[in-house]
Amino acid sequence: MSIFPTYRPRRLRRTEALRSASRETVVSPADLILPLFAVPGTGVRRPVGSMAGVEQTSADELLRDAEEALRLGIGGVLLFGIPEHKDELGTGGYDEDGIVQRAVRLLKRELPELLVITDVCLCEYTSHGHCGILRAGDVDNDATLPLLARVAATHAAAGADVVAPSDMMDGRVGALRKALDAGGFEQTAILSYAVKYASAFYGPFRDAAESAPSEGDRRSAQMDPGNVREALREARQDVAEGADMLMVKPALSYLDVIHRVKEDTGYPVFAYHVSGEYAMIEAAAQRGWIDGPRAHEEALTSIRRAGADRVVSYYARQFARSRAR
Repeated sequence: MSIFPTYRPRRLRRTEALRSASRETVVSPADLILPLFAVPGTGVRRPVGSMAGVEQTSADELLRDAEEALRLGIGGVLLFGIPEHKDELGTGGYDEDGIVQRAVRLLKRELPELLVITDVCLCEYTSHGHCGILRAGDVDNDATLPLLARVAATHAAAGADVVAPSDMMDGRVGALRKALDAGGFEQTAILSYAVKYASAFYGPFRDAAESAPSEGDRRSAQMDPGNVREALREARQDVAEGADMLMVKPALSYLDVIHRVKEDTGYPVFAYHVSGEYAMIEAAAQRGWIDGPRAHEEALTSIRRAGADRVVSYYARQFARSRAR
């Protein structure tokens, strides 16, 4: 039954002040998490060709980026490490003096109030690019769990506030929680990549993290894009094993999954606005096909509107700078 002309929705769209007053979902810098890629050396800033504005940085330069993120009010940083040397067991990932461990110590010493999240996986550290111990062309799930637990424990010892397992091994949240508690890190939180799809949108990240598999793919570990009931089972399982927060990755192609996971669990949900999603907007904007800043903001708004409490975004600094003007 129509109630026109009494109800005129356009009344609230006439000016920016009215639109702002009636806006349901608002994105702020505090809602965003900035990914950073640590490499050995000093004074290193190495652009990632497939992601405009994203760089691999040495710890001293990474500190500068983190300082800016904190100053702009961004909600935290997510650290990835690219070691100088790789091997079949990814030993650089759980080296107490590894690239991420050194970066964490520096950040927590200089910026103790900054939220520091660390990626827990082996793909950046293995010579074959897979997320664990490779046997007969496949990752040995159970043999990989102790190594992932060691990675998490060394990150916690360095001062990480949150460890984020992204490997998608079965049982890894429980293994991490047990190792953290045994090491006296009961207060270190786990952000589980509970719902991580075998997506076509990861290519630029693999350039940045130098983590592309040398052969095969990761579909035996990562979820099929057609599945949402499985996503809910994965999320519930990780909660049962001790996860404090849950990640859905990618974000834009899985807005319905973000919503379902949030509604089903009630847990804090992060969503990863992944490299391919970011790079597509940047590429189209560079060609003048779309308004880049507006497209990025619209994408972030959609992810928050779907139910994500925090969004991991390569656009976090640009967004926050626009709010600081």
